[in-house]
Amino acid sequence: AVLQIIIVALSGSMALLADTIHNLGHLATTIPLIIAFRIGQRAATRRYPYGFRRAEDLVGLFIGLVIAASAALIIAESIRALVRPRELANLGWVLAAAIIGALGNEVVARYRIAAGRRIGSAALIAEGQHARTDALTSLAVIIGVAGAWAGFPQLDAAIGLVIACVILAVLVRSMRMVTNRLMDGVDPNVLERIERAAAATPGVQGVT
Repeated sequence: AVLQIIIVALSGSMALLADTIHNLGHLATTIPLIIAFRIGQRAATRRYPYGFRRAEDLVGLFIGLVIAASAALIIAESIRALVRPRELANLGWVLAAAIIGALGNEVVARYRIAAGRRIGSAALIAEGQHARTDALTSLAVIIGVAGAWAGFPQLDAAIGLVIACVILAVLVRSMRMVTNRLMDGVDPNVLERIERAAAATPGVQGVT
């Protein structure tokens, strides 16, 4: 993200700025997530007899706020660039940053999603999906670079808006998962299997 900030300053690329803001969002969410995991490991108390595992779900809501804020900033800056187009520079560096960003984020995404599934953490899976979106948005920056090389600098700003829309889509999906956990939601298929197993037991007349 630090390298991307430098390249954004040198190039003026709105698509890369959008990708950079999205990457910085990880910095703002990873540290609270680590703290939540530490809190979640505490033993139950008389005030909290069910333990502190919900801490990570609360952080999941915070992650959603950060994602929403980053999307709003990207939309505002992209619209400004569309209204007032500016010439882009050092596009080769922008292209390199996009490729490196895509590869790096995909590696991080795979690790986080796998770890989240292994330990049953919805918040960590949400962070993994967030990182995977970064990989896709980094690839989208390449389209903006191609447009600028072809003489259409507005395409770079348009890619910024596309990235914002992708971020919002991930936000909705991630928040659905976190909210489901906060509300003690379960997979309906699990209930159906339990009902079928119970109904098949001799002597059971009905399952409600």
